[in-house]
Amino acid sequence: MLKALKVSALALALGTTAAVSGLQPSFANPVKLNYQEPDQAIIDIVDAAPSPGGSLSPAGDLLLVTNYPSLPTIADVAAEQLKLAGRRINPANYTVSQARYVSGISLVDVDSGEPVAIDGLPNDLKALGVSWSPNGQYIAFAQQTPTTVELWLVDVAAQQAKKWSSAPLNAVWGPRLEWRHDSSGLYSYTVAEGLTKPATQTVPTGPVITESSGRTAPARTYQDLLQNKVDEALFDYYFTSQIQFFSVAGDAKKLGKPAIYTGVQSSPNDNYLLVSNIERPYSYAVPYYRFPETTQVWSSQGEAVYTVVEQPLADNLPIAFDAVVQGRRDIRWRNDADATLIWAEAQDKGDPAVSAEVRDEVYQQAAPFKQAPQKLLELSKRLGRVLAADEEHVLIWERWWADRDEKLWLVDATGERSPQLVWDRSWEDRYNDPGEPLTVQRDGRTLLYLNDGKVLLTGKGASDEGDRPFIDTFDLADQSSERLWRSEAPYFERPLALLDAEEMTFLTQREGVDDPADFFVRDIDDDNLQALTETPHPTPHTKGITREMISYEREDGLAMSAELYLPAGYDKERDGPLPTIVWAYPREYKSSSAAAQVSGSPYEFMRLSFWGPQYLATQGYAVLANATMPIVGEGDKQPNDTFIEQLVMNGKAAVKAGVDLGVTDPERAALGGHSYGAFMTANMLAHSDIFKTGIARSGAFNRSLTPFGFQREERTIWDDTDLYIGMSPFFHADKINEPLLMIHGSNDNNSGTFPMQSERLYQAVKGLGGTARLVMLPHESHGYRARESMLHMLWEQTRWLDIYLKGETE
Repeated sequence: MLKALKVSALALALGTTAAVSGLQPSFANPVKLNYQEPDQAIIDIVDAAPSPGGSLSPAGDLLLVTNYPSLPTIADVAAEQLKLAGRRINPANYTVSQARYVSGISLVDVDSGEPVAIDGLPNDLKALGVSWSPNGQYIAFAQQTPTTVELWLVDVAAQQAKKWSSAPLNAVWGPRLEWRHDSSGLYSYTVAEGLTKPATQTVPTGPVITESSGRTAPARTYQDLLQNKVDEALFDYYFTSQIQFFSVAGDAKKLGKPAIYTGVQSSPNDNYLLVSNIERPYSYAVPYYRFPETTQVWSSQGEAVYTVVEQPLADNLPIAFDAVVQGRRDIRWRNDADATLIWAEAQDKGDPAVSAEVRDEVYQQAAPFKQAPQKLLELSKRLGRVLAADEEHVLIWERWWADRDEKLWLVDATGERSPQLVWDRSWEDRYNDPGEPLTVQRDGRTLLYLNDGKVLLTGKGASDEGDRPFIDTFDLADQSSERLWRSEAPYFERPLALLDAEEMTFLTQREGVDDPADFFVRDIDDDNLQALTETPHPTPHTKGITREMISYEREDGLAMSAELYLPAGYDKERDGPLPTIVWAYPREYKSSSAAAQVSGSPYEFMRLSFWGPQYLATQGYAVLANATMPIVGEGDKQPNDTFIEQLVMNGKAAVKAGVDLGVTDPERAALGGHSYGAFMTANMLAHSDIFKTGIARSGAFNRSLTPFGFQREERTIWDDTDLYIGMSPFFHADKINEPLLMIHGSNDNNSGTFPMQSERLYQAVKGLGGTARLVMLPHESHGYRARESMLHMLWEQTRWLDIYLKGETE
């Protein structure tokens, strides 16, 4: 038990005097405090270089390595942004707000492993949308500057980068760089000329009025919606763009008229473009992706030749996860054909509540789009993916959320053979996941790899011993498979791409507990491995920390798991049980068998996360990270019907697991989580006394504020009011009798997790005499970005746990 606390150095650092109240400190409110920094060991974890990315050239002869910067500063994060129709943009340069960019680009020769230099790159590289041309001769990217976004081109053979065009790109959707399949150039959006920027400060001419007249129009809780006519005008101004074609020879051509374009895709033969754009009327109730949208086929010269669909405003969709719009949707080019469209049409009015044997029908239509569409397949679920090797071998996936079922069909697009069911499985079942097909590049097209009726599948390879990625051959005709390769201890290695089908060589990424992830060429026939990169350990001071995957059961027999981190040099016989932090995120399942499956690998590189709790192992804590927190609803039952009961069982099981191993002191255990994990934490403190304190970041605590569903709950508050009230920790704040630290981004854009959620729970706990602390991080969204914010968050979390688990006062 903690002793009464005296006025401490911590209280002085907070800029206030900590009043002594019984056994716990009470922080004055509000507290004005500059950004604080945690221990240097934690700072070094935060400042460590992020892992590089990699992209293989279409021919497989070069590896493009992309490096990313460490965290931006608060000055960067505090830059002006506009919130319009569910998007956040930087109005200064027409980009996504706080876009994550590439700060370094390099090439590696796959055969020799030698680096290939690139000259002429911008001095302050901030590249967006880095992409290969289909022939591998060029690399395109958008260079972000404070006032514009520029198009750049790398000539791979000449090893030279240059600014491609002076026309500023419009990247409010992110950079859209659509290469022609013949690699002669690409299509992109540029800032539209001749528009007048609307005034943001105007005298209103009247109120903003919305009206309902009995038309059912439920909507989940959305953020950053349009609010008034000024917002509409700003949306028009910033999101209107001009489609242009940029030739590698240096020419540029405008196509069509300026509009709010949302998609441009070149047909595989490059004769047509599939173009989508948003139309009016807009809505103040739903985001941009529910606005009216017209999809057309254009000629490559920009002339409209066929209107595929004119989709009206979709502000009245049911809230169920499998609800879709009526009419043609999910429109795309069939990847193997010259110019054939493929799409789905709902047969149940787009409403999962409507009983129907056929939910979706899949159609195709070939250029010149004069013939009637041809029905390819009837689905009992919703269309997922489409991937073809040729017209006789088209794979079509369908999925359904409610029962977690997935089906894969083999379809002959000529219609000469009936569709063949390849598999019917639960996508929750990770242990029996057959994997994803690998693809090859031919004539600028990405095609399903197919050899004598067999495909290559790769997947995580989840098992009781953790993830072990694999490569299989799979016969589409008889569904037989053969394992060609599997990741072996003491490494975690995952295939990324097929290099050479005849030689059976693959690009992989391999890592070990003390070995950062690097890129390799894996020859599975010769069992040979060639390294392409060599990344130094980013945090050598953490090497002594241990990690172990542990398994345990909750009281009803459900198997659970977690990653256990222990401090460097720790000996449980000598040092005894430790203060422990359990960090988790609840997940819903339809079967206990799926909920019990293990994920992760004991051989992954042990990069201590500062976003999660792992960094606390440097501070003398035992850490149970990624502790499974399953909420199961078998059969006709829904997971949330017994959410609280299962949650408490999960908490008991996690702490008991640490106690049974001799590493956890049950009187010094804390629980924490982000988003739904914060919701979990507050509920656990309200409904049990398992944990002595909790950390809840960016959570939603009052479900009456999200009345049309939340997380994976499809029922509304009017369907089951008791469920919403029972699951809301706000309505049980009088039972939160353990100290609770809440942290929230003051600019949270996530659905349902308004900053008000934490503010109201804090006020409730405070008003009822409980102990709580609320930290609002300026300018931060749902996921925090600024280095100052991250360091302060870690300082808050560490000091809170030091006080309430270690009894420290300084």
